[in-house]
Amino acid sequence: MANAQTINGNWNEIKGMIQEKWGEVTADDLDRVKGKADQLVGMIQRKTGVAREEINEFVSSISESGASMVEQASDAIRHCAATTAERVQDAAGTAQESAAELASQLGDQAAAGYQQAQDAVRRRPAESLAVCFGVGALVGVVGGLLLRSR
Repeated sequence: MANAQTINGNWNEIKGMIQEKWGEVTADDLDRVKGKADQLVGMIQRKTGVAREEINEFVSSISESGASMVEQASDAIRHCAATTAERVQDAAGTAQESAAELASQLGDQAAAGYQQAQDAVRRRPAESLAVCFGVGALVGVVGGLLLRSR
């Protein structure tokens, strides 16, 4: 005989299969026994006249198949979760590589810009000094106007 925990765990499936096999058993009858194995067997025996051993075998077989289906579903979910985790790890690795490559490119561009500015100052020091002076004066005037308006 199936144990009560197995029957309770698969109760909805078991109810459907019992009603399919023994049409005389109603949903109300099954709701009254609420998964209690001994009461279930006794109620089916009273309603159908089938031998107790045959009922026990049927209930055991369907409760075990229900447990087997639950295990299979659980295994499928675990496999799916593992596969998803691997995909996320792969995507994260790809994103990390892309970010590192982009950072390297930005660093190269900044170094090239710095080198160009240095070369421009070396070729034309007087003009570079005049530009710096003009920018400094402009920033000073704008800053002074902003502070004065407050």
